[in-house]
Amino acid sequence: MKLYMFEHCSLCFRVRMTAALKGAHLQEMPVLDDDTETMTKLVGKRVIPILIKDDGMAMLESMDMVKYIESLGKPLLTGPERPEIAAWADAVIHRTALLTMPRYPLLGLPEFATAAALNHYRFRKRKVFGDFVELLANTRRYIAELTPDLEALDGMIESPEAINGALSLDDVRVLPLLRSAAVVKGLKMPSKVRSYFETMMERTGYAPLPEV
Repeated sequence: MKLYMFEHCSLCFRVRMTAALKGAHLQEMPVLDDDTETMTKLVGKRVIPILIKDDGMAMLESMDMVKYIESLGKPLLTGPERPEIAAWADAVIHRTALLTMPRYPLLGLPEFATAAALNHYRFRKRKVFGDFVELLANTRRYIAELTPDLEALDGMIESPEAINGALSLDDVRVLPLLRSAAVVKGLKMPSKVRSYFETMMERTGYAPLPEV
């Protein structure tokens, strides 16, 4: 299987962590941010992630990819799911973006390996989120807005090794968002959230992204 991806992409990490936890071979194919041509050749439009299965067929939805990889071999994500966890993830992704989007270009990630790719990303995201300098200047405010969400999550975590006590799709929803949020220097995770994040990242074998 090949996964066309951005290193910073939380949807991509859903797929990557699932494959890692399952021990499934996944060839990671980082794409430059401005390489719309590669995406279009593969699936007819600009989209990330793209999973090319062993039979050459493409998949575009991250959770479909997760469920496909989960279907290979012995099931792993067999734990219960809670609607409040899914609701938490849906709400938090919008708040973390204000903190993470202006920081990703500072991390030296492969999708920004050329000046053209970096400029392409900045232009795209500024249209959605606004000026990066202003976003960075408002870091304290955005951290303050995110902190209650992290405290709420702290009360929902049942184990450092699985949010509901046994691995489930809820872990796939939450861990990539924490991985993204962890790039924010000065963001303090509550104790259970920090323990869960560090334990789960170690289980996947991926190092956290740098802080900035």
